[in-house]
Amino acid sequence: MPDGKGAHAGTPPPTRRRGSAAYAPVPSRARRLLRAVGYGLAFSVPIALLAFLVREKFLPVIDLDEGAIRAATDITRAHDGLRTALVVWQEAFQPRWVYIVGSLVCLWVWRRAGLTTRAAWAFVTMMVAWNLQLVLKAVVQRARPVVSDPVSHAPGYSFPSGHVANVAAATTILVILLWPLLPTGGRRLAVAAAVVLTALTCLDRVFLGVHFPSDTVAGVLFGVGLGLASYAGYVGWNPVGPDDAPPPEEAPAPPPRPRGTP
Repeated sequence: MPDGKGAHAGTPPPTRRRGSAAYAPVPSRARRLLRAVGYGLAFSVPIALLAFLVREKFLPVIDLDEGAIRAATDITRAHDGLRTALVVWQEAFQPRWVYIVGSLVCLWVWRRAGLTTRAAWAFVTMMVAWNLQLVLKAVVQRARPVVSDPVSHAPGYSFPSGHVANVAAATTILVILLWPLLPTGGRRLAVAAAVVLTALTCLDRVFLGVHFPSDTVAGVLFGVGLGLASYAGYVGWNPVGPDDAPPPEEAPAPPPRPRGTP
């Protein structure tokens, strides 16, 4: 029989639609938490394993890292134009510039698109990523590559690559942030741009000789994993208003009545 809200007992919660696309019901808090933990473990376990291997100087990984650094810096040293482009990319994708751009996108989504809590989620997650990768560097304390004729220099520890971790986190978060506002073609373009920017940043760090390849792999896992785990815990949580959830399915229009009926 109907309850106080007019729903029939035992009736499953309705799905919600945006246009013609159906959405599942908002997940419960426990389910969101489990999903977030699952994403976190899926990415943090490989990072922890890689950190252990580099800390213990596992020879296959160390040999691969050092061989790649020697080969990459030899190529950079032989091409002045490539070196200039790499240095420009390094400066353009400093975390402060990445997050300034990301913050402006969050501001636009908040003010112009009205997705208040979604924009707040994206901004807070980016700030957490920025600081958390610094904590991870301090925990692992891996030294930077040592090159006989260095192409470039960078301060601090090496694992994970801060540039890569922050670019991967920011692009993942911004793609998720903008997803409901983009058409299908725009979504594909956004994902492709995120992949290309992250991959080029990985190459930049290795070809400048300031990070080992394993540092960049850890940076990708960190950034993408944090973004996905954070969103899995956030989605459906709307204390201010239903700005992240799709609008409820509209009730079907009543059938037209025959002419002459009152």
